[in-house]
Amino acid sequence: MKLIYNPVFLKHDTGMHPENIKRLSSLGELPITEIENGEKYLELIHTPEYIKRIKNMSATGSGHSDEDTIVSAGSYEAAIYAVGATIMASKSGDFALTRPPGHHAHQDHSSGFCLFNNIAIAAQYHANKGKRVLIIDIDGHLGCSTEEIFKNSNKVMYWSLHQFPAFPGGGDADEIGEGKGKGFTINVPLPPESGDEIFMDAFETFLPVAKEFNPDIVGISAGFDSHQYDLLLDLRLSVNTYYKIGKLISANFKDIFATLEGGYNIEIFPRCLYNFLDGINNNHMRHTERQTDSLIQTYYEYEGRKALTMQLLKKYWKSI
Repeated sequence: MKLIYNPVFLKHDTGMHPENIKRLSSLGELPITEIENGEKYLELIHTPEYIKRIKNMSATGSGHSDEDTIVSAGSYEAAIYAVGATIMASKSGDFALTRPPGHHAHQDHSSGFCLFNNIAIAAQYHANKGKRVLIIDIDGHLGCSTEEIFKNSNKVMYWSLHQFPAFPGGGDADEIGEGKGKGFTINVPLPPESGDEIFMDAFETFLPVAKEFNPDIVGISAGFDSHQYDLLLDLRLSVNTYYKIGKLISANFKDIFATLEGGYNIEIFPRCLYNFLDGINNNHMRHTERQTDSLIQTYYEYEGRKALTMQLLKKYWKSI
């Protein structure tokens, strides 16, 4: 898995916002990939009215598409190429190093720094070709829109490990999908202050369900804001865990791709990203950090939530 990057993503100018240009510039000089304009894919997920609104907002200057999300003169161009890069990554098995992120972007409105839902568009692209798609969302926030878009689908499984409670709300254990999609949403709500051992247990516990789904392709909503020094959440992962997660994904699935979501500490973000890539690529882990652990009260809270999730899902999956 290699990085797909282009300076067009720096045209999304958000100033001093937490989701800003420095997230990518912190990585230094990167190889530049010629990427596809993803505008033609937008209507796989988004309404024409919403697409037009973001395009017009960008054309007329800058503003807020919602209280958290900035649109600048270059935002529409960056966003459509982020979609294109994610589609490219899904075909080549690579990592789309893009911004703006996507997993909070709804079909008809923006949310949480996101304009267009890159991972959902790529998933729908492949689902339309008859593939079973697994989305693993390791961002510390629930990908609320991705969950909503696919909650009735039995062709796309959405699996999220996230802090609960936290923005954007939702993501509790009882949200397991609806209709024919019941059982195909796996929410693992992690208590604030959860450390490495809780996150790894959560991943390893529900990994057999994801494997039982037997996906043809696996997309990773790769957010790194669960790190202990990130600015926006209260989870406590070390950089080591991103390596371990990458290694587990690589060992258990084929046809894997990823697209960038969160991760806002620009000193820590590169270490998380490269550790994840090292894990996926079965390379030596280049960054290490002391493992974190959780208070016993936090672990008890997590165990209760895990038990509820397992109870709700066991009627749908033999692996539980």
